[in-house]
Amino acid sequence: MALSRTSRLALAAVVVLSLAAALAWFLYASNVPVVDVVPVRGGRLAQTVVVSGRVLAPAKVDVGATITGRVQKVAVDDGAKVAANALLIELERGELEAALAQARAAERAAQTRIAQWQAVGAPNARELVAQAEANLRVAERDLARQQDLLQRKFVAEARVDEARRTVEVARSQLATARATAAANRPDGAERQLLEDQVAQARAARAVAEAKLDQTRILAPANGIVLDRSVEPGDIVQPAKRLMTIALDGATRLTALVDEKNLGVLAIGQKALVAADAFPGQRFEAVLEYLAPGIDAQRGTVEAKFAVPSPPPFLRSDMTVSIDVAVAERERALVVPSVAVRDAATIAPWVLVVRGGHAVRQPVTLGARSAAETEVREGIAATDVVVTSNVAPDSRVRVREESRP
Repeated sequence: MALSRTSRLALAAVVVLSLAAALAWFLYASNVPVVDVVPVRGGRLAQTVVVSGRVLAPAKVDVGATITGRVQKVAVDDGAKVAANALLIELERGELEAALAQARAAERAAQTRIAQWQAVGAPNARELVAQAEANLRVAERDLARQQDLLQRKFVAEARVDEARRTVEVARSQLATARATAAANRPDGAERQLLEDQVAQARAARAVAEAKLDQTRILAPANGIVLDRSVEPGDIVQPAKRLMTIALDGATRLTALVDEKNLGVLAIGQKALVAADAFPGQRFEAVLEYLAPGIDAQRGTVEAKFAVPSPPPFLRSDMTVSIDVAVAERERALVVPSVAVRDAATIAPWVLVVRGGHAVRQPVTLGARSAAETEVREGIAATDVVVTSNVAPDSRVRVREESRP
C-alpha cells in the first residue's frame, strides 16, 4: 500500500533528525578527549628505595718490604687465600745471617769480659789496696826511724826528706788502689761499663735478628691476595707495594643514596641485593650506617649495609643493586604512580572520573614503590583515576580497553 504524502514527509523528517543527531554526537565525541583510567586497587604495598652500590672489603692492606733486598722466593699468587703469618715473600738472607753471627760473637765477647772481671779484675783490685796499705805502713815506720836518728845526729836531714817522699808516694798509691777497688765493686763504674758493653752487644744482636726476620714478609691476617706485583730476582725497597691483600671479615656494602630518601631510611631496615654479575641470585642485607654529613656537590649520603650470609660469589668492589624495604602497608588504597600529579610537593592530586569529567582531587600520599603509590586520604576504593594527560575539570571519554 502506498504511503500518503503526509506519511512520506513525516518519515523524511525522522530520517533527517536522526542524521542530524548522529552528526551532532559525532561532532561532540570528536571534541571530547579519550582517556585511560585505572581503578583504585586495595591491598598490600611495599615501599622500596633502590640504589646502586658496591661490595666493601673489610680492609685492604698493601704489603711491602721494610728493608732493601733481592727477592728470593714468592710463595703466593693472585687470588690465593692466605692465613695469618703465612709466608708471602722471602728475600736473600746471606749477608744478614753473617751480620747476625758477628753480633752474637760480639755479645759473647762482652759477657766473657764480665766473667774475666769477676775472676781476675775485682780480686786484683782488692789485693792492690792491701798491698798499698802495707807499703804505706812500712814507709811510715821508716820515716819515724829516720826522724829519731836525725834527732840523735846519726843521719842527715836529707835522709828524713827522702823517707817523707816515700810516705807520700805510698799514700798516693793507696788512694789510687782504693779508687780502682771502688770502681771494681759490683756497683762500681768498671762493672757498669762492662754491663753497658753487654747491653750494647745485645742491642746490636737484636737489630741483626730483626733485619734477618724482615727478609720473610708474612701475611698480617687471614685474607685473599688481590694483586701481586713482584717476582723472584726483583730488587725491592721500603715503601714499594709488592702485594695487596683483602683481609677476611664481615662483608659490607656501600652506596650513595639521594638525600631526598633520608626521610624514609632508618637503621635496621632490610634489603634485597643482587650483584650485576649474578642478577638471579639475590641475598639479604641490613642497613647499618647512614653518614652524618651530605655530599653537597652530589646531594647524596653514604649508606652501609651488613650482609649476614654473603654468597660465595661475592667479590671485593663488585657492583650490586640494593632494594631497601622502607615501608609496608597490608591494607592500602593504591594507584599507579603516573596518576599522581605534583607528587613531590606538599599538595599532590589525582584526576578522578565523575559524571563524565576529569575532576581534580587533592590526596594525601603514603608509602611508595617504583610503580605504585599509596593514597591515604582523598579517594575511595570505587574510584577510577586518570593516567592520561588532560586538563582538570574537562569532559572526557573513557577508553573502552581501560574501562574497569
